[in-house]
Amino acid sequence: MILKDIWLDVKAVQERDPAARNALEVLLLYQGVHALIWHRFAHWFYTHHMFFIARFISQLARFFTLIEIHPGAEMGHGILIDHGCGVVIGETTVVGDNCTIYQGVTLGGVGLNKGKRHPTLGNNVTVGAGAKILGAFEVGDNCRVAANAVLLKPLENDTTAVGIPARPVKIGGVPVPKDQTAAVTMEQFKAMEERVLQMEEELERLQKELAAASGHSET
Repeated sequence: MILKDIWLDVKAVQERDPAARNALEVLLLYQGVHALIWHRFAHWFYTHHMFFIARFISQLARFFTLIEIHPGAEMGHGILIDHGCGVVIGETTVVGDNCTIYQGVTLGGVGLNKGKRHPTLGNNVTVGAGAKILGAFEVGDNCRVAANAVLLKPLENDTTAVGIPARPVKIGGVPVPKDQTAAVTMEQFKAMEERVLQMEEELERLQKELAAASGHSET
């Protein structure tokens, strides 16, 4: 199974990278393929609860390729990591089949809780250079995340997202109306405003409790 996945990764580079001349060149000279080969062996050890060996292999791969894939990440087949320098893929990430990931991409988590905290990418997803996808949510099949975008919310299938924070600009090839995009942005601002108010109320409550405790200690 591992050898089959490696071969599919090599073929993916040949099919989607115009600079690739032949399979032997891809296998020997493409660091994205090397990172995936290292990862597939590291992941095997990880799934068999040999965590130290798995992490050791992943750190070696990081040293030689400058691509960091946690051994716990689940990677599909036919994946192209193009150029790849600076790519970081977290422990609970799931990447579907035939995805394309460019240099500087982070598939990361938010918060310190254990469990699922990294994104799940569907099939045929393209993540542009420098993009960040942060959080435990799903990115649907055939989605495109633009270069340097910061995606913090799920995407439906066939969606193109751009910006910071990233927002849909096309769904199924049809542009999203600007007023709809603006509504999404206003919704995000409203949620942030509500969160700030909650934090202010919590801070005020804590200040009152602290003042009351100080009064008791003085008596």
